[in-house]
Amino acid sequence: MRTVDIIMKKRDGHALEREEILAFVQGATTGALPDYQASALLMAILLRGMTTQETAWLTDAMVHSGITVDLSDLPGVKVDKHSTGGVGDKTSLVLAPIAAACGVPVPMMSGRGLGHTGGTLDKLESIPGFRTALSLEEMRAALERDGCAMLGQTTQIAPADKKLYALRDVTGTVESIPLISASIMSKKIAEGIDALVLDVKTGSGAFMKTEADSRRLAESLVSIGNASGVRTEAVITDMDMPLGVAVGNALEVIECLEALKGHGAADLVDCSLELTLRMLLLGKVASDRDDAEKRVRAAIASGAALERFRRIIEGQGGDPRVVDDYSLLPTAPSRHLVPATRAGYVARLDAELIGRASVMLGAGRDRVEDAVDPAVGIIILAKPGRQVSAGEPILELHYREQAKLDAALTLISRAVTIGDAPPALRAIIVGEVR
Repeated sequence: MRTVDIIMKKRDGHALEREEILAFVQGATTGALPDYQASALLMAILLRGMTTQETAWLTDAMVHSGITVDLSDLPGVKVDKHSTGGVGDKTSLVLAPIAAACGVPVPMMSGRGLGHTGGTLDKLESIPGFRTALSLEEMRAALERDGCAMLGQTTQIAPADKKLYALRDVTGTVESIPLISASIMSKKIAEGIDALVLDVKTGSGAFMKTEADSRRLAESLVSIGNASGVRTEAVITDMDMPLGVAVGNALEVIECLEALKGHGAADLVDCSLELTLRMLLLGKVASDRDDAEKRVRAAIASGAALERFRRIIEGQGGDPRVVDDYSLLPTAPSRHLVPATRAGYVARLDAELIGRASVMLGAGRDRVEDAVDPAVGIIILAKPGRQVSAGEPILELHYREQAKLDAALTLISRAVTIGDAPPALRAIIVGEVR
């Protein structure tokens, strides 16, 4: 079959056969399919969609583009968490050490920044020496030693997704429920976990802008996971504004360490707590939600979760001293304060615009080959709902180059809205799919 015929078939709105989807995935995996044809088909899928059956075939083909891991010989119920991506979305770095400290084995295979959203791997790699490129043998060793392994995709697990993920990031083909579903679940099914908690974001900073679309995505993901033998449930969480107060890799690491020390922003703590409770319940180390919450709060209060993160950092080659000395993390040389243009209430901090501004500063990628600057980013000094006076700082931009700052400020000028009355704010937990 000719690739161009597959592209045209999907372009014209027709469902693809299993063999056509398999040919696409195999071609992307081996490199036999040129990037321009893979990108064309990705765009056709974005515009025309896929049926439930097509999405299942795509996921299965991506799972079997590499190996599937067997962790059944390791004790405990292996539970992972995955977010569909947001701005300031750093919960993985908070919840993984908490869950591990509570006795849940956490094999966490994460991704890099995609579009205007940050990536867990980029955050972790801002810690000097931290290795996310673990082999499967190293992943198993980390699980046995620390109860947690935080790594990127190996060349063995869902290699088709690694190629397609990078292409989607730079071809405007991220916001597709079938493509997101297959990307997330192919990795999760292949990594050998027993259960999965999904954080499906909704709002301006999410790839799914409406609650209805977010629920459709959550239902797609949960359906695929449970059908594949992975106990899966999803929480739908708000992403109209950035999560927490930091956007940018090293800045977010600091915020996560502060959260593990008991000083986290309320929305970050609430979101992380909800996801961790579910991990403990699926991992069968807690009898009910009350028991799970007691265990999570005890792990933070006792310092066990923080010490577990220190162990994870050291075990994966990072400098554990960053837990106590933030000056060891990358630091941008310059700061710029963005003031309130008038007195009133912070009515809105548009998450997508702030995420894009952070990318402009260098914290994310416009192209696959772009390097990420771990030091730059944005600190939110006044969250929505806060009353401010004229000239009071709202945001603090950490930057390295004036030209990048100027580009970021163009977006920031549209991101901040000051109103006359306190805004109606949505709760961080919007819904669930089980």
